[in-house]
Amino acid sequence: MLDGCTPWPEEFVDRYWAVGHWRGNTLDNLLRGWALEHGPRTALVHGGTRLTYANLNRRVDRTAAGFRLRGIRPGQRVVVQLPNVPEFVVTVFALMRVGAIPVFCPVSHRASEVSPLVRITQAVGYVGPSTYRGFDHTAMAAEIAAEGPFLRRVFTYEAPGTASPYGGMTADASSCHYFPLSAIDAPPDRAVAQRADEVAFFLLAEGVTGAEPRLVPRTHNDYVYQVRAAADEVSLTGDDVYLAALPAESHFAFGCPGIVGTLSVGGTVVLAENAEPALCLPVIEEEQVTVTSVTPSDARRWLDGLPTVRADLSSLRLVQIVGGSLPRTTAERIGPEWGCRPQQVFGMPEGPLVLTRPTDPDETVLTTHGRPLSPDDEIRLVDADGGNVPDGEPGELLARGPYIPRGYYRASDHDARAYTADGFFRTGALARRTPDGDLVVTGRRTDTA
Repeated sequence: MLDGCTPWPEEFVDRYWAVGHWRGNTLDNLLRGWALEHGPRTALVHGGTRLTYANLNRRVDRTAAGFRLRGIRPGQRVVVQLPNVPEFVVTVFALMRVGAIPVFCPVSHRASEVSPLVRITQAVGYVGPSTYRGFDHTAMAAEIAAEGPFLRRVFTYEAPGTASPYGGMTADASSCHYFPLSAIDAPPDRAVAQRADEVAFFLLAEGVTGAEPRLVPRTHNDYVYQVRAAADEVSLTGDDVYLAALPAESHFAFGCPGIVGTLSVGGTVVLAENAEPALCLPVIEEEQVTVTSVTPSDARRWLDGLPTVRADLSSLRLVQIVGGSLPRTTAERIGPEWGCRPQQVFGMPEGPLVLTRPTDPDETVLTTHGRPLSPDDEIRLVDADGGNVPDGEPGELLARGPYIPRGYYRASDHDARAYTADGFFRTGALARRTPDGDLVVTGRRTDTA
């Protein structure tokens, strides 16, 4: 693996290969197969823009060649800070196709948060809006480039019909080069040979900002397995339409099963730039959305906003509730008012992923977070001394499994606290186990760092 990452022990690697969890596929190569299988079907929708699978793969090919032409090389890291637009999906897959490693970054982050990402990953590239919602991302990137020796390629996204105030390709005093993202296009050349046990991209650990962000390395093997298993658990098919209302770079929207899971079955991904009811509810009706992911607060706002918006949500069959527990009174409104079932989901960029199943009884869906995603997820609930707690008693949730990384990137000191000696990740979440084996996440430890 990439220097600074902790590999799975060999015995676990052998086990996950033997049972078929890991299959040696890279995400970018899988996209080629999806394009061959589902070529004319619609892959991405954003406003009036619609991309078929064939067009998506073609754009990824040409953008990858354009990145190579501009000096992006295998193994290099590139910060990706884009809103929910097709260019996010194209850029991430194109960088992986080059062999570079995207570093996912929320579009809301500013220099004090982006600069440490560049420093820790030694990112040579940055992809972000020229300006977005009144903030000048290009000026921020220039400021970061002037601070250190790493960032030397900035690719700026412009919304359709707009032009960058910075013009075309330029360079500044720190020898950082600036390119319009729309100009990153070249005839495809020979594919870069890659291994599925390499890092595919970095996710940003939740709740950690400032000078020392924690980065979660996700390999092709582990993430492909997570996406495939999550898609199976919610019975995703090519007839499904997934609304990405949460930020596309978030753990849930990208692959739980999210954007990648939907593409893996030939479904359609609809990208929304925010989760406002006035935007999302009409889109659900217009695009006949069947599955989406929202936070508990978004679910409540959508429920309260429906009488005003007056959208037909009858196409929905499943709404994932992520990022917190949904109060039972709110959860009980979803069936009568939307005509679909909620799915409670607990997850972290580091793993594990715990979720209720569509076939679970209502009481399980309304009162628990369900069961771990994988049959090879190993879960412990422990007290302050590290001893197992009995069923029904709260304890810290510890986990290891085929999609749960064994350490953060370049954070060995923190790993010594965040992981047990035998490789269990200390999530910091407090949970209890019901007599039926389901988990109820009740809060977080207050002494985590």
